[in-house]
Amino acid sequence: MNQTVNEKDRSRFLRGAIFLMATSAIGPAFLTQTAQFTEQFLASFAFAILLSLIIDIGVQMNIWRVISVSGKRGQEIANELLPGLGYVIAALILFGGFAFNIANIGGAALGLNVLFDLPLAAGGLITAALTIGLFLFKRFGPVMDRVMQICGVVMLLMVGYVMFNSAPPVQEAAYRAFVPEDYMILLLPIVTIVGGTVGGYISFAGGHALWMRESLGKRM
Repeated sequence: MNQTVNEKDRSRFLRGAIFLMATSAIGPAFLTQTAQFTEQFLASFAFAILLSLIIDIGVQMNIWRVISVSGKRGQEIANELLPGLGYVIAALILFGGFAFNIANIGGAALGLNVLFDLPLAAGGLITAALTIGLFLFKRFGPVMDRVMQICGVVMLLMVGYVMFNSAPPVQEAAYRAFVPEDYMILLLPIVTIVGGTVGGYISFAGGHALWMRESLGKRM
């Protein structure tokens, strides 16, 4: 019986970590950047998307594997590699996460403004209040996992709707994904997308969420 519960918890932990990263990756900055690059490079931008996807999978799998197998946090692993490195990485991720989440609150405020014509300040306050309320739950982990999964499904449905409704040139994009007009000119978009989807904050957020749930599961 306990084994069945543990397997269910493990599956929930994994889904929560996956959707945490997914909802973090498609943020306001990511959307504006990809929109600008699509306008600038047209169908050739598909090559940057495909390559960044391959890089993202490799980076994410490697980070999650190391954190999960070692049972240690990212900064602890970095300190063992080079004394003091973990503290530097933690400080950089803290700074990046602070800026990242300010942008997310701003993005949510813009979304509420578009949907309900709310002033940006009011939308930002509502978003911040909902976030604080979520963290006030005693059993925060399961609640966050559920919220992340719901938001992730809604986000994917919206992305799918926009994709089909905009009727992009699918055949040309598929061709340019392997044969772009200029490989070198896409270097900046590739670096930008990779940094925005598996940057330090996002990668370690997902990995540490999985590590934290695993640790709590073992204690239970």
